[in-house]
Amino acid sequence: MLLVLASLRAGADTPDARAERIVADYFQRSGSPGLSVSVGWCDRLVWSRGFGFADIEQQVRVDPATTRFRIGSVAKPMTALALVMLAGNNRVDLDADVRRYVPAFPKKEHDFTVRQLAGHLAGIRHYAGKDEVYGRKHYATVMESLEIFADDPLIAVPGAEWKYSSYGYNLLSAVIESAAGEPFLAYLSESVLLPVGMTSTVPDRLESIVPHRGRYYLRRDGSLYNEPEVDNSNKWASGGLLSTTDDLVRFGLAHFDDRLVTEEMRQLLWTELKTTAGTGTGYGIGWRIVVDEAGHTWLGHGGGSIGGTTQFWLFPDNQLVIAAVGNLTDLDYSDLIPRLRTNFVEGLEQAPRGPCGSQGSARGETRPRPNQRVSR
Repeated sequence: MLLVLASLRAGADTPDARAERIVADYFQRSGSPGLSVSVGWCDRLVWSRGFGFADIEQQVRVDPATTRFRIGSVAKPMTALALVMLAGNNRVDLDADVRRYVPAFPKKEHDFTVRQLAGHLAGIRHYAGKDEVYGRKHYATVMESLEIFADDPLIAVPGAEWKYSSYGYNLLSAVIESAAGEPFLAYLSESVLLPVGMTSTVPDRLESIVPHRGRYYLRRDGSLYNEPEVDNSNKWASGGLLSTTDDLVRFGLAHFDDRLVTEEMRQLLWTELKTTAGTGTGYGIGWRIVVDEAGHTWLGHGGGSIGGTTQFWLFPDNQLVIAAVGNLTDLDYSDLIPRLRTNFVEGLEQAPRGPCGSQGSARGETRPRPNQRVSR
């Protein structure tokens, strides 16, 4: 690895070369068995690399185009897009009581809306203990999976407090099923995944043979161990998908194409919700909304799962997308994403092609091409 870094430092000082150095240095320090990073700009994938092993025992190396990682809560923005597509077609009223769409869900002391549910303002609880996180019970349907929390009381008055809840997104998938008139996974595939070209994004089915599925690892006391297998059928919408970093970039780029995601949809997804007291939550519908110290807007999500940790961010001012996934539980990404953002913003804005807006970029004139790659 040291020889590789030395040769890279001696190479041309291009955005690609700098990115290679940044990620290789991070990977060497991270302790993750494998790491995949992909970057998109305007309307295309511009850089992607795999480091280390997707499967240590079989010595299978990470490939950002094919290695399927657990992406955890990065599934939530995908679920959110499926929801606002239904809202745009007047098939879901975001401000309606959730029980209009899922009447079988037990009535609580307070009613809550679809929008509150999607913004973590409904008061639904999150996971409780390792038994739920490491569960192996299989649920045949979305409605069946709601039994885990359906009878529990709300943990806050709806609208009063932001309370992050993956279970809330499981209930949201039941809303989507009802409005779409078909199973959640089928609707997600036909409305989001296939139109965007995300052919490598699939449910993490424990019993299925999934080509290019990576293994899952835990680091404890300085040593690596296999994580136990878990069944994610209780959380397809909130954290039960497998994907590649190349696919995640395609998903991000789709949000800069008006033909795939309209301005109205972006406003729904990326407008910060507020509590009833008027306090901002830092969250829209399925997206975290962050403004850093330099005034740059970050839109995205982190994802933590058993044997997988993800960072996925869009920078709308530059139409830049960065996705990183490692096959390790609780991976600390430190300053990797900010460094990559600075590198590509400075490098690509000076490229001969020019800034996105100057030559008819993804915003309504070109479409993300699923298999296009500028460099590998």
